[in-house]
Amino acid sequence: MIKEFFQDLKYENTGFRDLTLETGEYENCTFNNCDFSDSDLSDIIFIDCIFIQCNLSLTKMTDTSFKNVKFISCKLLGLHFEDCNKLLMSFDFESCSIDLCSFNKLKINKTLFKNSKIIEADFTEAELKESKFISCDLRKSVFKNTNLESADFRTSFNYSIDPNLNRIRKAKFSLPEITGLLGSFDIVIEK
Repeated sequence: MIKEFFQDLKYENTGFRDLTLETGEYENCTFNNCDFSDSDLSDIIFIDCIFIQCNLSLTKMTDTSFKNVKFISCKLLGLHFEDCNKLLMSFDFESCSIDLCSFNKLKINKTLFKNSKIIEADFTEAELKESKFISCDLRKSVFKNTNLESADFRTSFNYSIDPNLNRIRKAKFSLPEITGLLGSFDIVIEK
């Protein structure tokens, strides 16, 4: 099946809840202030695209491809990124709400998470080597059997990462938030 090809297009103030985004390949397209909530983006390919102030909450993404995609100031609630096409998957997040999302078993090394709320996200068995979490709130996010080697958490907070269950070799942390590595030891830390 030949897919439609869309290049260098700009979509602004568009609601895709009732209007379906055409299945195809979108390259170097910008989506600004678009509402994709509860929509279906399955089998769509996004390459070098930017989503700005978009709502993608509860969007279905079966076999959706994200290659070098940027999400800026977007609301991403309850997304299952593990359902996406994993081939060459790469994206960055800046000033986003990434709540209740699952990145389970994804290989997304060198991903940038910047100034974002990442609440109750699931990173179980994900590969996040050399990823950067810059000024992110990671409250109740799950890291279990996650590869965090050389990841940067120095400016992030509210994380809980068990060093016995995750690979954290050469990962970067800072005081006082490093206490997020000690929660599993059931110890008392006082000033």
